[in-house]
Amino acid sequence: MNAFLRVLNIGILLASWLLGAPTAEAAQSIRVLLSDDVLKLDAQVNGAIWITDPTKHGRAVRSAVHIVPVGKGFSVNGVRTTFDQLTMRGGEGGMTLTWVKQIGKPQQAAKVHQQRLSIPVSGIVHLVRRPNGFVVINQVDLEEYVKGVVPAEVNSSWHPEMLKAQAVAARTYALYQQMLSAAREYDVVASVQDQVYKGRQGIDAAVLRAVEDTKGQVLTYDGAPIYAAFSSTTAGLTEDAVNVWSKDYPYLKGVECPFDLASPYYQWTASFKRELLEHNLRQQGFAVGTISALNPTTLSRGGRVATLRVIHTEGELLLRGEELRKAVGYMVVPSTQFTVDAVGSDVIISGYGAGHAVGMCQWGAKELAELGYPFSTILHYYYPETELQDMALTRAPVPPSS
Repeated sequence: MNAFLRVLNIGILLASWLLGAPTAEAAQSIRVLLSDDVLKLDAQVNGAIWITDPTKHGRAVRSAVHIVPVGKGFSVNGVRTTFDQLTMRGGEGGMTLTWVKQIGKPQQAAKVHQQRLSIPVSGIVHLVRRPNGFVVINQVDLEEYVKGVVPAEVNSSWHPEMLKAQAVAARTYALYQQMLSAAREYDVVASVQDQVYKGRQGIDAAVLRAVEDTKGQVLTYDGAPIYAAFSSTTAGLTEDAVNVWSKDYPYLKGVECPFDLASPYYQWTASFKRELLEHNLRQQGFAVGTISALNPTTLSRGGRVATLRVIHTEGELLLRGEELRKAVGYMVVPSTQFTVDAVGSDVIISGYGAGHAVGMCQWGAKELAELGYPFSTILHYYYPETELQDMALTRAPVPPSS
């Protein structure tokens, strides 16, 4: 028997054992969608990678794996498999994943381009074939996931009590989603759509201490984990959730936040092409001609644009403030707390804050921590009427109706 076959057999035995034996990690793990529309993926480890298919047959590959979609299955280092799902595990040292994904819709070939991303991860990686490539899902221990979220969401040099508050908020949000997503392929997305997660990237001693000191702690309301929303900079009153998502969470009500004046996003001015707004609104299904005016019509209790009237050559359109952000880009228009300064070939607006402003304000929490408040006080301030609780004692949440 040659060396490759010996490694292969060892890999099969180990993979079968790993898949067959229930572990504590499996009970507390979370499934994170790292990317969709992936065109190719490379995985590297110190040692071997165990690759298994849905029938639990596996093989071990030394050091590096190159995977591309072929037909309805995959090619793994040039060896084709017809299975539409694969699982990879890199052992205690984890894996470094590098992938190329497609950006844009295939039917709009002129706008399609590719993006290359790379992160180190622990846990298991699932690959699921899709028409435009495949999706990459990282199943990882919940506490390891929180370690990957904290430095991706805030600077790890910030005050230790703020890092603890961020760790608890991230853990709570993940648990809430996990409890409600059993029928889905994944629990959370590794981006601002849920929480930014970069695997083992950026984890340092301060992050490890914050996660360890709060291990297993989550915020609850009526015994269930809460929808622990947070955003960068409130610049005033935090927002009622119902004004942003049309869902009324009793613990996501506006509170004063005069603590984030040091944020670089506190005040801003933005401009974008009118044609871009018109084009993107049409792409979203709005019938709109040439725009001549944008007039905010209603404001939320926190002073953010709830709706605005769009005057155009075909008539008028009533748009939600968040729909304007979505059409132009969340990074271009940082928040809905804005006024419209000019509408010509360029639209110029000025405003305050960054993010949806619901729940914890990260820059406000930083200031409160520096003023001496512990993480528990900070969390109870931004999430009123909640309790800190051991996650093992929580029950499943009931999402509010729209």
